[in-house]
Amino acid sequence: MELNDEINRRRTFAIISHPDAGKTTLTEKLLLFGGAIHVAGAVKSNKIRKTVTSDFLEIEKQRGISVATSVMTFDYNGKRINILDTPGHKDFAEDTYRTLTAVDSVILVVDSAKGVEEQTRKLMEVCRMRATPVMIFINKMDRDGKDPFDLLEELEQELKIATCPFTWPIGNGVNFKGVYNLYRKSIQVYSPQKSNKSEILINSTDIDDPKLREHIGQKMINNLWEEIDMVSDLFDSFHNNLYAEGYLAPVFFGSALNNFGVLELLENFLEIAPHPLNAAAHERLIKPSEETFAGFIFKIHANLDLNHRNRIAFLRVCSGKFERNKLYYHTRLNKKMRFSSPAAFLARSKNTIDEAFPGDVIGLYDTGNLKIGDTLTEGEMLHIKGIPSFSPEILKEVVNRNPLKTKQLEKGVRQLTDEGLAQLFIQQPGNRKIIGTVGELQYDVIKYRLEHEYGAKCDFQVLPFVKACWITSQNKKKLNEIIQRRAGLIAYDKSNTPVFLAESDWMLKIVKEAHPEVEFHSTSELLKE
Repeated sequence: MELNDEINRRRTFAIISHPDAGKTTLTEKLLLFGGAIHVAGAVKSNKIRKTVTSDFLEIEKQRGISVATSVMTFDYNGKRINILDTPGHKDFAEDTYRTLTAVDSVILVVDSAKGVEEQTRKLMEVCRMRATPVMIFINKMDRDGKDPFDLLEELEQELKIATCPFTWPIGNGVNFKGVYNLYRKSIQVYSPQKSNKSEILINSTDIDDPKLREHIGQKMINNLWEEIDMVSDLFDSFHNNLYAEGYLAPVFFGSALNNFGVLELLENFLEIAPHPLNAAAHERLIKPSEETFAGFIFKIHANLDLNHRNRIAFLRVCSGKFERNKLYYHTRLNKKMRFSSPAAFLARSKNTIDEAFPGDVIGLYDTGNLKIGDTLTEGEMLHIKGIPSFSPEILKEVVNRNPLKTKQLEKGVRQLTDEGLAQLFIQQPGNRKIIGTVGELQYDVIKYRLEHEYGAKCDFQVLPFVKACWITSQNKKKLNEIIQRRAGLIAYDKSNTPVFLAESDWMLKIVKEAHPEVEFHSTSELLKE
């Protein structure tokens, strides 16, 4: 198959949402309908002890939330689908933001009862910054929630994006019966199924079908007719160019838990979602159809397989064809590397592959050479743009609880911060290790994983800093001056770039005024511009 054919059949997207909107459940059901799995799990509760496919860390299973991006690849109707299921919790937003650099579109999941929430807005802002095409799935229609028209109005006002309903709910709450496909003018009514693929009870293009009338009742059919008429009057028709540019969001209604509306979402997504798009490097634009390979690392995960303690770097293929055992050029290290066991994933399950094409997300076994943001090519010096590390707002010192496990602690802290889970700063004298995060929950995850994956126990001592900013200057003398004068407030990141630790926003303002020739950066990506 030619390169262009492989590109055109690929769809790579992330599923994003505020916590508990049903994002991971939707991911599971897309895998179920796609044939990648045969029985769906359920997020852990007091009664249900199974866990979902995409939540594979032990702490995720215990808490019933996603704290790391999962990668899942499967084929459906001739298309190669790469799904990235992201953390919803705001403390892990940085992992989600980085993941959005590796996808061509997103599905945003919204809870029908809660509507637009805090994290929904923040994620949408990132999508808008990157002009990422967005589809919206309004979930949990089987529970009492807001009126569909009110939800669409809220989406447009809060997220500042035009909406275009593709499906429409038949009833809601306990009376939710299924969805009507507005574009195919058809109804598919399924049997509710929480674990297995649903059977189609009714498949009809006729709203007045006697079977349909018997199943949902004439009153509900009359309401559906009225609402469909209103939808055609109130909302614009779908324009693919507006969707592709991030101005228009197709909207789907359903219940991921009961499988309603999921197949309609999947099939329409494959029809209109973009195939792999161009990637921006600092040097030039990279087109997927280029014959030579280029790709970048957007995520690293240590100990994906606890039996082998391996470290895997996740790479998005941007152009050309990636081939197993071929030498590739690592642009940051200026050296050639070979990968003998590249892998495709279904969460923790993985299969060795021989080749990969633009849009594919693959795992590369790594001994510590690869970092988030690294670019691999066939020889050209390229550096992919837009993979940020954000200024942390919480900073704590690592306190070793077992001096006999110092080496294990050192290794664990290095590897976990390499993942982008948090940021490591070293302060002298004393080689103090300071971990910076954007949320408290990350410290719980780090502490848990250090103990259970590395056998090292630690505590975190709160420090009197509210922000860490990377500092640079065209004038080396001025940069050295602030480093010497503010030595107690200076640390270094893992790239040995100086970082200023601010005790308050007021203090940061004073220091900026005292050192006007020094630049203070809130993200490390700005250092590369």
